[in-house]
Amino acid sequence: MKILIVEDDWEIAGLLQQTLEAEGFSCHLAGDGWAALEAFHQEKPDLIVLDLMLPGLDGLEVCARIRQQPGDKDPFILMLTAKGEEIDRVIGLSTGADDYLVKPFSPRELVARVRALLRRSLRQGGQDQVYRSAHFFLNLDRHIATRQLEGREEETLDLTTLEFNLLATFMSYSGRVWSRAQLIDRLWGDDFFGDERVVDTHVARLRKKIECDPTHPQFVKTVVGVGYKFVDRLPEG
Repeated sequence: MKILIVEDDWEIAGLLQQTLEAEGFSCHLAGDGWAALEAFHQEKPDLIVLDLMLPGLDGLEVCARIRQQPGDKDPFILMLTAKGEEIDRVIGLSTGADDYLVKPFSPRELVARVRALLRRSLRQGGQDQVYRSAHFFLNLDRHIATRQLEGREEETLDLTTLEFNLLATFMSYSGRVWSRAQLIDRLWGDDFFGDERVVDTHVARLRKKIECDPTHPQFVKTVVGVGYKFVDRLPEG
C-alpha cells in the first residue's frame, strides 16, 4: 500500500514515515500543497496523510481539489490538525476527508486509523459483487457506479470512495431506514470520533451527483427524526 504524507514540518514528516514504513507501507513525502497535488498524480497513493496547515495551498484546498479530480485511484484521506475545535473537523470531513487525527497523537493511534481506513474497501465483502436498482448499477469490486438515463443511455458517476460506499450501503438494503449512527458505524466503524452531522454533509454531496433535483430528492429520502432511506426498486417483470 502506498501512502502520501503531506506535512511541512520535516521532523514530524520523518516520524510519520518511519512509523508507517515500519508497518510495511511505502511512503512518499510532500512538504506543501502544490507538491502534494503533483505527488498525488505521480504516485497514485492508496491513502494520503494530509496536514491541515500547509504553505501554499492548505489541507482543505488540497483535499477539495483531489476529490474534484480523482484519478485511477480515489485515495482515502486522513486529515491531521493541531486544532481541537469541532468546526474544523466538520469542515475537514465536508471537503472529502475520510477521517481526522488531532495532534499530538501516538504512533499506535496513527497506524490504527490508517489500517481502519484501508480496511473499508473490504467492508462490503465479496469479489465482483454488484448492486442493481431501476436507475443505478454498482460494481463493488471494480468501484464502478452508473446511472440509467432516459432510454438506454448510461452515465458514469464520479463518486469519491466515501460517496460510493454510502450509495452501496443504501442500495444493499433498498427501502431500509438508516439512522446517522448506523451509517457512521457502517462507513467509519469504531474509528469515528466526531459529530453525526457529518453524515448530512456526505448525503448532500451524494444527492448532488445522483439526483436530478437535490432539493427534492427522488432516491435518497430523508426520514424526519430518524435518518435516510434509498428508494429505487427494480421494475417488475
